[in-house]
Amino acid sequence: MSLIYWTSTIGKAILSHTNKEATMNYKQLGDTRIQVPEIGLGTWAYAGGTEPLRRGVELGAFLIDTAESYGTEEVVGRAIQGIRGKVFVATKVSPEHFRQEDLLRAADRSLKRLRIDCIDLYQLHWPKFSIPIEETMGAMESLVEAGKVRFIGVSNFSVEQMQTAQAALSRAVIVSNQVKYSLVDRSIEADLLSHCQENSITVIAYSPLARGLLNIRRRDKLGALKEVVAMTRKTEAQVALNWCIAKDNVIAIPMTNSVAHAEEDCGASGWCLSPQQMALLDRSFQ
Repeated sequence: MSLIYWTSTIGKAILSHTNKEATMNYKQLGDTRIQVPEIGLGTWAYAGGTEPLRRGVELGAFLIDTAESYGTEEVVGRAIQGIRGKVFVATKVSPEHFRQEDLLRAADRSLKRLRIDCIDLYQLHWPKFSIPIEETMGAMESLVEAGKVRFIGVSNFSVEQMQTAQAALSRAVIVSNQVKYSLVDRSIEADLLSHCQENSITVIAYSPLARGLLNIRRRDKLGALKEVVAMTRKTEAQVALNWCIAKDNVIAIPMTNSVAHAEEDCGASGWCLSPQQMALLDRSFQ
């Protein structure tokens, strides 16, 4: 496989040809020149230790997403020891820390838990405009200027909230919005997805497997998932994830506690559902 390693010290991707077990595709992060994997590793409610994360990185899923509220920054920090230059680290600050000084301290705590000196993508976890957004975004920009954060993102923001947050930035740009997106939760297709695509903003899809394949099967009106699995000879999880990342500007961050499922999830990349298969899934999961 062609494995792209993120190298934080020089801010670019390096291409290696050492692993032939799978093929991972990559997409540009926002309007940057940085390439990130279309399948990353989520850590909400994660309890798998370091091995699934390290295995995912080996297979090209080198974007690991966490948050101060998840309680998983420390395990991510342990998992990336010795391979920091191969990993793109994303974490989030909680809304209760959106005041300037609180945010700066929260970032320092995250850096300490992650055992790194720079966060690749720092995200506002939820909107909280009871605190002036100018103060919050000013603090985020100061972290970029201090070299503690490389890129700024948001999570669970609407189009209007994203526009307001961007207007509060003087130099930096918002490169991503992390939102719930799956076959059974397609609410972002109303306006958010197209807005991000038109403005070169990466959509990071969390819960792309709807917190369990059983939830997807229950909503499959036409039995499309089983039919497409038979056509592609892929697993249900791989089909559901590939449907998600088939959209422009969308990457997905499934969570798994096992090495085997990490390998399966990475196998969702490197191939494409046909237009007919996409249409079948779309009809069944309207």
